[in-house]
Amino acid sequence: MTSRACGRDGARSGTRPRPIGPRVVRNGFFLVFAFGFLGTVEASAQTGAGLERVVVTATRVPQSVDQVPADISVVSGAEMSDRDAWTLSASLNLVPGVEAPSGGDAGPSSAVPSFWGLHEFDAFLLVVDDVPWGGAFNPAITTLDLTDVERIEVLKGAAPVMYGATSFVGVVHVLHYPAGEAANEADVAYGSFGSARGSASFVLPPWGGARQSLAIDGRSLGFADKREAVADGKFLYRGALDIGRGTLRLDADATLVRDVPPSPVIRVGTALTKLTPLDANFNPADARIDENKYHVALGYSRPTDWGSWDTLLSYAHSDIVDVRAFLHPDLSGAADTQNQHRLINDAYGDTHLTNPLSGDTTLIVGADLLYGLDRQTTRNGNSAYTVPLDGSALPPPAAKLPVDEIGTVDDRRIFAGQYAQLDWKPGERWNVIGGIRLNETAEHKRSSDSTFLPPQLSAESASRTVVRLSETAGASYRAWAQDGDEVVFYGDYRNAFKPAAVDFGPDYTPQVLLPETAQSYEAGIKGAAAGGLLTYQAELFLQNFQNLAVATNSGELANAGKEQLKGIDLETRYQVTPDLALAGNFAYHDARFTRYLFFDGVSNVDVAGKQLTLAPKVLASAGILYVPQQGLRATLVANYVGRRYLDEKNTAPAGAYATLDMTLGYRIGRYAISLEENNLTNERPPVTASEFGSESFYLLPARAFWLRLSSSL
Repeated sequence: MTSRACGRDGARSGTRPRPIGPRVVRNGFFLVFAFGFLGTVEASAQTGAGLERVVVTATRVPQSVDQVPADISVVSGAEMSDRDAWTLSASLNLVPGVEAPSGGDAGPSSAVPSFWGLHEFDAFLLVVDDVPWGGAFNPAITTLDLTDVERIEVLKGAAPVMYGATSFVGVVHVLHYPAGEAANEADVAYGSFGSARGSASFVLPPWGGARQSLAIDGRSLGFADKREAVADGKFLYRGALDIGRGTLRLDADATLVRDVPPSPVIRVGTALTKLTPLDANFNPADARIDENKYHVALGYSRPTDWGSWDTLLSYAHSDIVDVRAFLHPDLSGAADTQNQHRLINDAYGDTHLTNPLSGDTTLIVGADLLYGLDRQTTRNGNSAYTVPLDGSALPPPAAKLPVDEIGTVDDRRIFAGQYAQLDWKPGERWNVIGGIRLNETAEHKRSSDSTFLPPQLSAESASRTVVRLSETAGASYRAWAQDGDEVVFYGDYRNAFKPAAVDFGPDYTPQVLLPETAQSYEAGIKGAAAGGLLTYQAELFLQNFQNLAVATNSGELANAGKEQLKGIDLETRYQVTPDLALAGNFAYHDARFTRYLFFDGVSNVDVAGKQLTLAPKVLASAGILYVPQQGLRATLVANYVGRRYLDEKNTAPAGAYATLDMTLGYRIGRYAISLEENNLTNERPPVTASEFGSESFYLLPARAFWLRLSSSL
């Protein structure tokens, strides 16, 4: 989470080492989809009854969003289609207080979401159709499939009972259409830098009584950096079969990702260097982040005399190759290379019983287990080559460069838990939720590091087992309701913990740190006015964060820091007509270190009271969505990101910036054509810190245009 000192050669550091997400793909992977018919998406005007939307993330059972004592935003799949929001970043850009800029260390297919001002890749939980996506390691954003999405639920804060030791500041739950249902649409698009993409989702004919649906998509993306590229393909099959009183469900998906990563830009003193061009790429000629991921999930649900019994089993395997290099922070032109091969297996199982004890009380009891196994070999070349800083030379391939360090990591993680949550409605106005979970986490890690000059071998095993409780309690009170309008007050408390992230970077980090812990308090108001056409949510939050993993002057990590996150998030939406919606959101975040002796390369500096890096105090967004079923259609989304700092000492400010995304199209019958734009203002600020390149930052992707043809099926 916070900066660590330079590695052995002084060239690598970051804001806390983490596994680099799923493998991502390099150039030249053709779109495998060509559709012979095109048409438009069904109209997706929001009905204005925003607070009556059903959500499942907080409780695992369907509840109206106004009953849940938490801040939950819902992004419908129809709206995503209207805005052409096919990345996680675009999907969340009308969720208040959330940033999710594309890119980062996991490659251009990824993103680094920020909640409550905490800009950390592993501080939130990504869930896909009830499965923690990424398992016991990090959110697997690069293999996230946003085709055929019914809705995305965004829960602010932790989920310490239902999902245990996996999240601190937020949960993003992506829900695809169930088996036998689909968005039933297809599209193809051509864009800037020679980019192309296509997708389709449809219901398959029933087979043997089974309901089936299929979603496929692929893309080949170019960028302002001519060497940066994305090529991937995704496939998702969903099936369901009624067996007796129960229902058996099967999900099977495969993802191939080929990313060519960009180079981050180095900060020198108080600003990014001007010695390297904006889109210079200093990675080796064979740089890539490639991943093949295969996943299957089985679920079974049936009614019993004690309530509804639900069981889910999931298994995923990822094969990742990661080849890249990082310039030394002294800008000498020297670069360190890494060539990594990583295998990740993760499994998840959950079984729970939902027992309606009475008409106003529901008890959920269950148990789950999250298992992760990672094996990695990394071959490093310290100062493997030197390149001119103007980016004019293509570096040699890493495969032909000398290797002077070989490291291995074998890490096994188990997060298990038994939980109970009670939902009590003492009258029509009140909803009280209380939950507790007994967590058992265990990690065993074997690491080795072999250097050739001088010859030296280090090897170490480390283990840690933690057994502890996590809990949540909250209540909501409907103070007033009439003719579709209402005012609801709520508050909650959550006590969460999370085992320290695993470092799958190039450096030797054999230790297993203590879990990080956090306690959060929330109070808010949500409601509707103007006959339900205007909906709103406003929340105050406070989170205290302990056992923060920080860097020591030796370059290793230790549990020695604290943070405090506090602020307010405000969300509003007004359905002016069935075809026209207006959205306006605002957030004020104050995210600060409360204890941290930061090693700046020379001495330890007390940065208590300083703002977290890349944590703006002000975030705002606004949207106009005009989406009639026929004729002219247009959307416009503006985002504002306030001033923030690029360093822990708050001496390197980065100015505020604003972006615009828009679509303009026309629909005739089933068919539609649209011109779509991302980052119309062409802002290129630093948005994500590299975990592996010292004082290095990834920039916001450049402006891109798309021409899109779509059809309802």
